Amino acid sequence: MGYKHSALKMACVAGVCGLIVLTACSNGRPDSGKKKDSVAAAAKPVTKDTVIAPPAVAKEPVDTAAYNKKLLFLVHNDPASRFLIYRDYPLPGAILPFKRIVAYYGNLYSRNMGILGEFPPSIMLPKLVATCKEWAAADPATPVQPALHYIAVTAQGSAGKDGKYRARMPFKQIDSVLHMAAKINAIVFLDVQVGFSTVQTEVPLLEKYLMMPNVHLGIDAEFAMKPGMRVGKNVGTFDASDVNFCSAYLAKLVKTYNLPPKVFVVHRWTDKMITNYQQITLRPEVQVVMDMDGWGPQQLKMDTYRSYVGSKPVQFTGFKLFYKNDVKTLKKVKFAATTMMSPQQVMALKPSPIYIQYQ
Repeated sequence: MGYKHSALKMACVAGVCGLIVLTACSNGRPDSGKKKDSVAAAAKPVTKDTVIAPPAVAKEPVDTAAYNKKLLFLVHNDPASRFLIYRDYPLPGAILPFKRIVAYYGNLYSRNMGILGEFPPSIMLPKLVATCKEWAAADPATPVQPALHYIAVTAQGSAGKDGKYRARMPFKQIDSVLHMAAKINAIVFLDVQVGFSTVQTEVPLLEKYLMMPNVHLGIDAEFAMKPGMRVGKNVGTFDASDVNFCSAYLAKLVKTYNLPPKVFVVHRWTDKMITNYQQITLRPEVQVVMDMDGWGPQQLKMDTYRSYVGSKPVQFTGFKLFYKNDVKTLKKVKFAATTMMSPQQVMALKPSPIYIQYQ
């Protein structure tokens, strides 16, 4: 079976997985059966004047020679790679490619949406620290920046009051994630699943957080629905114009508040999830990561990465690992279960992902 066909099959399987997660939701928000964590309850409110900034956001001038060297390292010293075309260096304080970001992903209302919400902070944070140490050991030349990647807007299986099939998380939950992150000097990503809404509507509502130097953005095309689609049944899509809106919005915040560059993660595991990708605009204020977040056995994940991210990297690349779904047997596509890929295996991909996410 060809890898392109297999990757499309994985898209269908992942869509079903999304439905399983979403149908566990009720009243327009993820399942609330989970007992609220004491850290979340005790978190202090965050205002626009609150800055919880880890050392990673220090605005040191960009060492252009080191930047070029790291890019060559990521493409396995292939100077002909399209990955090296971009020569407009980022603003001072850029995280990439000087550090590899290792993120835990999820939502505090659901154990099923990722490790960030599966375990309490007393367990989750030490696990993340240990995972970061594994990556540091695998690549001693690249320091590791821990991150919490929180789904701040979640797609829903039901329409909700406004018919948009998405729920916005209360700010107190985002506040909780910020305070968790501060305990281990982690940065924070706010991820947006728009449903039948748009990034043009949803992203600006998070401005009081995105104006902080340690808060970055992710958007998930899988749940960006178009007319005739159903959440959890169809794989959604963003156009380059949607990506460009977000990067322009982030660039404006960087300029207005004199921030270091924002890291902007765009999830992708099929061709149609991001249309007209060649028209994505790169800006010195924003570092774009195209993240392969499909799940399945190792060969399937590597084929999908090569097809839809590695060959179309835009700027930087990311790779998602699933503690549970990556070790499942996929009978429909004739792939036996395998172990989850190791840091060494992920780094061997070309180009090497500089953003790593665990769900």
